[in-house]
Amino acid sequence: MPTDPAASGLPIDPAAARSDSHLRIVWVYPDLLSTYGDRGNLLILARRAQARGIDVETIPIAYDEPIPRSGDIYLVGGGEDRPQTLAAQRMRADGGLRAAVLAGAAVLAVCAGIQLIGEYFHIDGNRIAGAELLDLRSDRGESRAVGELVGEVDPRLGLPLLTGFENHGGRCHLGPAANPLAKVLVGTGNDGKTEGAWAGRVIGTYLHGPALSRNPALADLVLSWALDVPLMALPPIDDSWPEKLRAERLAAVMPR
Repeated sequence: MPTDPAASGLPIDPAAARSDSHLRIVWVYPDLLSTYGDRGNLLILARRAQARGIDVETIPIAYDEPIPRSGDIYLVGGGEDRPQTLAAQRMRADGGLRAAVLAGAAVLAVCAGIQLIGEYFHIDGNRIAGAELLDLRSDRGESRAVGELVGEVDPRLGLPLLTGFENHGGRCHLGPAANPLAKVLVGTGNDGKTEGAWAGRVIGTYLHGPALSRNPALADLVLSWALDVPLMALPPIDDSWPEKLRAERLAAVMPR
């Protein structure tokens, strides 16, 4: 996490924390990876940045296009087996996403996305090499995980309960260089105990919903990484409707 510039006592303008006020959000392979409304994550990030006076450029990159290395946030969505395999092969050959991460870009990868940015995953009994952005490996579970998920987020990230919808047959096994995103309270996630993973400015999760509509604080965390400011430095915006959605979904699955 960046050093807290608020310690200086000076006011913080998120746009001024960058070399310019132009935020570039890259949507990776929407023609292959876009299930369960994952485009919503792009819309939510853009809206929450614009509400704070930050100019946003959204950049969808098709499978046959090179991934630009100058983005600030990269989104990788969910997909079925064959598109996931094609995306992983193309992503490894391209190298743009890995270069962007090494340069400090933030990444949010959802469902198939978390699997393909790991070391490898399995499709039809075959091991498929991933992009190796997170220290994790994926295989198939004994049953499909479908339904609501709630988790306690790693306290180092400073976020409230994680909530979303999962629908996946895979299971993730984290290595020592990756941190679980959350401890599962309801649902399955990676293995029934943990959900998702994060390291540096890369986050992977199994959650749809879209994930950021259900978890606006997670959206703001990704924005804060891209803007190089602490999370608490982002000006507040009206979250009354997202909070109603969160309260409704949490009340439906959490014990009273």
